[in-house]
Amino acid sequence: MAATGDTLTSQSYIQHHLTNATIGEGFWTWHIDTLAWSILLGLVFILSFRSVAKKATTGVPGKFQCAVEMIVEFVGKSVKETYHGESKLIAPLSLTIFMWILLMNCMDWIPVDWISTLTSLAAGDSWETIEKGQSHVYHKIVPTTDLNMTFGLSLGVFALMIFYSIRIKGVGGFLKELYAHPFNTPWLYWFNFILETIALIAKPVSLALRLFGNLYAAELIFILIATIGVFQLPVHFLWAAFHLLVIPLQAFIFMMLTIVYLSMMSEKH
Repeated sequence: MAATGDTLTSQSYIQHHLTNATIGEGFWTWHIDTLAWSILLGLVFILSFRSVAKKATTGVPGKFQCAVEMIVEFVGKSVKETYHGESKLIAPLSLTIFMWILLMNCMDWIPVDWISTLTSLAAGDSWETIEKGQSHVYHKIVPTTDLNMTFGLSLGVFALMIFYSIRIKGVGGFLKELYAHPFNTPWLYWFNFILETIALIAKPVSLALRLFGNLYAAELIFILIATIGVFQLPVHFLWAAFHLLVIPLQAFIFMMLTIVYLSMMSEKH
């Protein structure tokens, strides 16, 4: 943990836990911990929901099947009330976004030292080295505290926004909404284009930064709690209890804004 001498300082401890495990250099730097955990949690969602769908019965459902049905019904209702176009993709896309982000956010509940310590031991570091804060292994287990992950999600939504807009309105209709709205006057086309382009780009940027900012701040607080020492667990669980609201709320906001943005791009003006 990159400490000075044999002393582990709070600054080096926090810096260590906020650093991703990477391979490559420059533009081709890969955050392998973010990739590994996001793929794993995506598979958990797909395989668990697929298992429930295959074993679903018409009788009294089990607890897990009941929970899955409630989530699917909740997401389906949100899509019907918000999305005003016609697409078979929006509902499964919204469910995937909600559950994937929810699972990634839930990794924030795991105490920050548990997985990183196990990773360091598996990599060959001694317990003494880890206690001194001199481990060479970095590992962040919350993918949504990585700006690359949140921007990856938002850019995927942005690509779908452009796709749906061009598919429904055509290239001409898409461009006309950029230069002829809100002031349909030729001498203000240049102003419309600047205004609408900024508004369009702001959507994925705000999506990414909102999710990243909330989860990064929450993770930082968990790390600060871990520096307390022997009394960290009671405080950790108190903050985790408060986090019960934050984690699903951020997944819900990302999902709802995705539905709203796609609905806006699907409407003809």
